[in-house]
Amino acid sequence: MTQLLQERITQAAAFIKEQGVQQVDIGLILGSGLGELGEEVENPIAIPYGTIPHFPVSTVVGHAGQLVYGTLGGQKVLAMQGRFHYYEGYSLEEVTFPVRVMKELGIHSVVVTNAAGGVNTEFTPGDLMMITDQINFTGVNPLHGPNDENMGPRFADMSHAYDESYQEIVRKVAKESGLDLKEGVYMGFSGPTYETPAEVRMARTLGADAVGMSTVPEVIVANHAGMKVVGVSCITNLAAGMQANLNHEEVVETTTRVKETFKSFVKMILAQM
Repeated sequence: MTQLLQERITQAAAFIKEQGVQQVDIGLILGSGLGELGEEVENPIAIPYGTIPHFPVSTVVGHAGQLVYGTLGGQKVLAMQGRFHYYEGYSLEEVTFPVRVMKELGIHSVVVTNAAGGVNTEFTPGDLMMITDQINFTGVNPLHGPNDENMGPRFADMSHAYDESYQEIVRKVAKESGLDLKEGVYMGFSGPTYETPAEVRMARTLGADAVGMSTVPEVIVANHAGMKVVGVSCITNLAAGMQANLNHEEVVETTTRVKETFKSFVKMILAQM
C-alpha cells in the first residue's frame, strides 16, 4: 500500500507542477469560513481538487475545494481552500493526502487553521487561539498500518507537534498588532456530531481549550514528514453545555465576522516566518 501511496503522491505533485506551481515554501490549510484568505494570494493559480489525480473532493459548506498557489505575506504559498474530514467518509490516508503532496512539492512548513468550539471558560466567540498542542481523541491515527521509512519514522515524535519557534513569532505578531490572542490545546473528535455537554466537561478535565473535527490528522502527518506546523483556531462558538445550542450556520457567521482580523493576522505571521 505504501508504494501505491507514493505513486499517487508523485502523480498528484507532478500534475500540480504542470499547472505552473514552482518553488513553494509554506502550505496553508484553511478551515470552515476561513477560505477567503485564499482570495488574498497575489498572482494566483487556482487548481480545483477535482482535477488533481487522486485528490479527494471537499463536501462541506463553506469549503471552496481548490488549491491556490501564489504569494502571500511575501512567501510562496500553496493554500487549500477547504479540507477533507474523516466524518465525510474519507480514510485518514485520503484526509492527509494533501499534506503528503505538499511535502513532495518541497514545502517545509504548514499553517493549519480551523473553526473550533471554545471549551475554556475564558474564551468568547470570535477569539483567535494559537494552538500550542493537541489531543487526538478521534480513536484513529493516520499512521496506522505499514510505514514507509522514506516518508517518515515508524514512531513519529509528537513532543513538539506545533513548532515552538513559530509560536514565538505568532505571539510577537499578536503583541505588535494589539490582538488579544488566546493560546491553548486543541482536541480533535471524529464528528460529525457536535460534542455532548458531558464530552465537553471531559475535554476540559483532560486539558483541552478548544474542540473540533479536523486538524489533528494533518498535524500528525506533517510531523511524521518532518514539516513544521503553526496552528490557529477561530473560536466560533462556546461548546455544548456552555450555550443553548449549536449549528454550522453560527460557525460560518462567526468566521465571517472575524475574517478580516484573521486574514491580516495570518499574513503578518507569514511575513515573519
